[in-house]
Amino acid sequence: MTSTQIPFLSLKKQQGLLGPELRQAVTRVVDSGVFILGPEGRNFETEFAAALDARFAVGVSNGTDALRVALEAAGVGPGDEVIVPSFTFIATATAVSALGARPVFADVDDASLTLSPESVRRALTGKTKALVPVHLYGYPADMDPLLAIAREKGLKVVEDCAQAHLTKYRSRTAGTIGDFGAFSFYPSKNLGAAGDAGAVTTQDAGLAETCRQLRNCGRVTGGPAYQHARIGQNCRLDELQAAVLRVKLRRLKDWTQARRAVAERYCAGLQGLPLRLPDLGRDGSSHSFHLFVVRCDRRDELAMHLTARGIGNGVYYPIPIHRPPAYANLTPKPGGLPAPGVAGAGVPPPDPIGSGLPVTETAVQTVLALPMFPELEAVEI
Repeated sequence: MTSTQIPFLSLKKQQGLLGPELRQAVTRVVDSGVFILGPEGRNFETEFAAALDARFAVGVSNGTDALRVALEAAGVGPGDEVIVPSFTFIATATAVSALGARPVFADVDDASLTLSPESVRRALTGKTKALVPVHLYGYPADMDPLLAIAREKGLKVVEDCAQAHLTKYRSRTAGTIGDFGAFSFYPSKNLGAAGDAGAVTTQDAGLAETCRQLRNCGRVTGGPAYQHARIGQNCRLDELQAAVLRVKLRRLKDWTQARRAVAERYCAGLQGLPLRLPDLGRDGSSHSFHLFVVRCDRRDELAMHLTARGIGNGVYYPIPIHRPPAYANLTPKPGGLPAPGVAGAGVPPPDPIGSGLPVTETAVQTVLALPMFPELEAVEI
């Protein structure tokens, strides 16, 4: 190990800069005595929606609940199928399973590593109810062809925006393009809370009210406390997290620009190496760089090389979500195959050629994330 120490992610600088303001916000909530569904949450919802050019935002307890609430508001339930990419965090699928529906795994596009429209078409059945494109690493999924499929088949579209705060797709903000956007504010996200938090966005007033009811035990907003219009859950955004998020939201645009500047310097400096570099964005689309991910055929060697020199790195994601035991019982679908079973105690081997998810199976062996946060200094880059 050398004396160089460059963390993969550091929240300490950000927290240090915002410390006094964050403490003031938390004290304001504590002094108010209002901790659930109060003014901090309402103001954050208004401010977050405005930042995205969305009509409505509904705060919830975390990003997984944001997906689940959005899918339930979309009408997804037992017996339905929802097409999701296998190359993503498992919560994209477990939110479907939590509703008694079935995730159907599709492949990703080789250029963007986001949901492939061609693979989606192969995965469609008469039971398909919705699509969940993931804006992976902060790069937008190719929404226009996915929306065309959804319109043709009468499907709902829930954008997984957990990594895509202020991402743009052809000048439209992620979370405002489909029927719903589902955001995570986990502390490491581009907009992070001081714990778990999330939000659902939509352009439809009726769907927004449905989400508000679903997060609050089925109660009608502004209605009697013990009158429940539907079966809901308890997954509300609390006032302390909302207050913290309001402080950070005011910096989100600047932080996003800083992330893009880091990415530009990386791309300039890494040109000519045997790596596939991420697309910086074009045609009105822009990457928000939650992660800066390269692809390398010698990924594991490269990771060890960086680690030995004190340079943080990470693999997102080493196992596609169709292979772990959690989804080993799914019946094969045209869009791809489920897990064949985990071999031994280590990482399961790749599916054989012809699994139906070839890009996914290659990506999990080649992706590597480099340090990325807005406070990275020039010398560290």
